[in-house]
Amino acid sequence: MTPPASPPSAASPGTRPTPRAAGDRSSSAAGRRSGRTFSTPVAYQRAADVVTIAVAMPERKLWWRNFTGEGWPISLDLDGSGRTGHAVADVDGKGRVTISVRLDHPPAASSR
Repeated sequence: MTPPASPPSAASPGTRPTPRAAGDRSSSAAGRRSGRTFSTPVAYQRAADVVTIAVAMPERKLWWRNFTGEGWPISLDLDGSGRTGHAVADVDGKGRVTISVRLDHPPAASSR
């Protein structure tokens, strides 16, 4: 039996959605209070320099709380390279959590 096809992702014109299955990419950050670095697999969509992470079952997880309020720095493994950015968590009225990451500009390539 063939599994059902995934629905197409909705993207506004000019954006490049890049959905990834959970576990394909990871995010890393240092805990606000502990200072310990943690890594976790995430599913995300990317449009230019903004990455959106939908947290599945946020009531059962703690890591996303590091990004509440003013947010916190984050590192992401995107397309085989490490990228840094600033992540801010948003909790909607139904308890769903979305983390928006504004990516830092990548370092300029050195010319030799």
